[in-house]
Amino acid sequence: MNVLILTPDAVGSTLLQRMLTIYMQFHNFGRPVINLHELTNGLARYYSPDFNQELVGKKEVKNWGYYQTLQQITELLNSVDHYKTSRLAHYHILRRGDTIEQQIPFYNYLNENFYVIACKRSNVFEHALSMTLSGVTKKLNVYDAYEKIDTFYQMYQSGITLDPVVFVNQLNAYKLYLEWSKKYFNISSHFNYEQDIPRLEQYILDLPVFLNQTEMITWHKNFGISFNTWNKMHYALSDITSLGANSTMDGLKKLVIEKNGTVTDYQQNAPRNWPAVFSSADVDRLPMEIKQQWVQNIIRREGIVPFLNSETQQSLNQYTKGYSQAQQTINQMVNLGIMISGPPIKKQTLIEKRKIIKNFDTLIELYNEWINNNPDIASPINEQLLVDNVVTESKFWNLSSDSLSALPPIEQ
Repeated sequence: MNVLILTPDAVGSTLLQRMLTIYMQFHNFGRPVINLHELTNGLARYYSPDFNQELVGKKEVKNWGYYQTLQQITELLNSVDHYKTSRLAHYHILRRGDTIEQQIPFYNYLNENFYVIACKRSNVFEHALSMTLSGVTKKLNVYDAYEKIDTFYQMYQSGITLDPVVFVNQLNAYKLYLEWSKKYFNISSHFNYEQDIPRLEQYILDLPVFLNQTEMITWHKNFGISFNTWNKMHYALSDITSLGANSTMDGLKKLVIEKNGTVTDYQQNAPRNWPAVFSSADVDRLPMEIKQQWVQNIIRREGIVPFLNSETQQSLNQYTKGYSQAQQTINQMVNLGIMISGPPIKKQTLIEKRKIIKNFDTLIELYNEWINNNPDIASPINEQLLVDNVVTESKFWNLSSDSLSALPPIEQ
């Protein structure tokens, strides 16, 4: 079965499509299952020696862009017999500028050949915050610990004031997305971020995609930890806020030099063309660009774990084996062209957004004004609702449900 995920972005659609693709690899569908990511910004047909057949996907796309007509995209999709998981983002359709006459046959083909899931959020306020932040960072998603830290550490240190006009525009864009998805698609399931992220595995395995499978293969069966635990580890390994006062790049560089085993770590993992070191004094004299690259390498390999206190490291260690096994499997899928990347990392919780966005309260007022004019989309925001959301979210992402209480909560 082919699956299409409709999205305005910042609603969990990338995580959903990657995870759906991964779970489909766990099961027997009799043909390859390839994740195409976005349908409308470039696809390519190519021969895969690994699968011994023609595939359509992103792997051989040299330049992403709107150079294919919707008719050409339809013909590409129809030219291969493997299963496809994919998404269609409303803003891409708007940017392409196709006429309605061009769009309708494309939508009809998708409705006839794909199981359609529409993503949405209960907390539309936070959706607009995330999209406005993405406009600043130019990162809709981040995929490894260093990418996340490099993207956001200055915001954590200095904070940011978001443009109120852009924020309201994102609210309006979400409304248009809901209208578009309802008007043109035969939606078979709604994925609600707040409700379904905590039960993502169950949401996926309940889809009719898996109806004919004789056995449901869970994350735990493959890797010895639950998917939620793996996903929380994915977040924890990049959670720079747990480093407290050292949560800046300068602080990380300092920690690299001071941490135990520095010389041995360098000797075992440094590229051959780097300077040799035999003492901590040699490490201290390394050029700044080498130190910077070393920080990147350590974080990409181990996340922020080497910089945490020993008690927290021990708590995390119980999940490391299962996390690493899953990561190796995901990397193999990427290398095969099944996906263009692994699952994204949770960027910020609501409490983190509140800490870094300087005009957070002003944006609440703007949101409540907007929602009063659009009461059918979501509910107004008040302080108690914020507190409830923060408590629920913090418990989930800080691995509290998996008995990892060593990671400190972020102070309000």
